[in-house]
Amino acid sequence: MQAGARIKRGLLIAYLLVVHALLIYLIGERILTRYTTFETLRSWTVTDPTEKSQIPTPLPVPEKFADQIPDPSLPAGTPDNGILAIPVVGIRSEQLIDTFTSARSEERTHDAIDIAAPAGTPVIAATDGEIIKFFDSERGGITIYQTTADRRFVLYYAHLQRRADEITIGTAVRKGTTIGYVGDTGNAGTGNYHLHFSIARITDPKRAWEGEFINPYPLLKYGLTLPQ
Repeated sequence: MQAGARIKRGLLIAYLLVVHALLIYLIGERILTRYTTFETLRSWTVTDPTEKSQIPTPLPVPEKFADQIPDPSLPAGTPDNGILAIPVVGIRSEQLIDTFTSARSEERTHDAIDIAAPAGTPVIAATDGEIIKFFDSERGGITIYQTTADRRFVLYYAHLQRRADEITIGTAVRKGTTIGYVGDTGNAGTGNYHLHFSIARITDPKRAWEGEFINPYPLLKYGLTLPQ
């Protein structure tokens, strides 16, 4: 009997040892897993540095915080601050339309913007400069060419009803000076009263009425200065 009791006690002790060892193992593994195991980094969580993604559209700025776009139009005689005046009296920047790249006849591009206004509306010099040429043509109608004060750019005003009586070739004008009046001459179309206005960088001083066209729209729209 004593031998059988010892065997049973031995088996119970062995069983308890196995159970405790198993519990210790499970508890230890859980602790190690919690504090030493790192989440596997999956390939799809890493941004491809060569990927070309579209730039997100910025959210609109609340109106009360938006920058106010100044109206660059100034009265005659105002010192030139480098910002172009809208060359048609009474036209606001928000009324301008970008027609610089619009198609024209004979596979031409417009290379200018059209500023619509009633017939006879005064056309003003967009900046200080000099009147260098008058030219009447089938396309442009009655026109004026004006250089900037530094003679780097030429401004072209076309489809005029008439030129102002006070100006002649060689006249020095200030920004805001009336130089002509809106009309529909040339190929503007009868009753399509507007100013055709272009700006070109002068490439040949001997032919200052020609050059490389730049878009007047952003300059007039946002009150920017001419490029350097």
